[in-house]
Amino acid sequence: MIPDERFTVGPVPVEETYALRAKVLRNGGAPEAARLPGDDGPEVATYAALDEDGSLIGCVGLFPEPCPDLPGHPGKGWRIRGMATEDGWRGKGVGAQVLEAALAHVAERGGGLVWCNARTPARRFYEQAGFQVIGEPWDDPEIGPHVRMWRVV
Repeated sequence: MIPDERFTVGPVPVEETYALRAKVLRNGGAPEAARLPGDDGPEVATYAALDEDGSLIGCVGLFPEPCPDLPGHPGKGWRIRGMATEDGWRGKGVGAQVLEAALAHVAERGGGLVWCNARTPARRFYEQAGFQVIGEPWDDPEIGPHVRMWRVV
């Protein structure tokens, strides 16, 4: 993907993503509501997109975790969590470049299986990035309908 001059993507401390994650993924709740178990793990990687003013406009967390539906898959398992894009930036490549940074992180560490529990409206986004659905959709009572998706890096 061609880099966009309107924003930059790179690693950030996870705490910097909480406000955006809470706004987008937790219905505008308090930033603490976006904290995930293991966010501060030694192998967890967090990437973000920052606009020209330095405002955080997109983010993703990458957790070392095997996919429960593909337990015998060779290679390390990596789970995508906390992926969010600011409203006015959706459809402008922010999510794609943040996801690309996460996938590059996996590739630099020898590759493996990358998976996520995607909200159903994001399914097409992940399919465009090479992910496939595994299993049946389900409804999370707190945050809505989801489907599990995966791909190999």
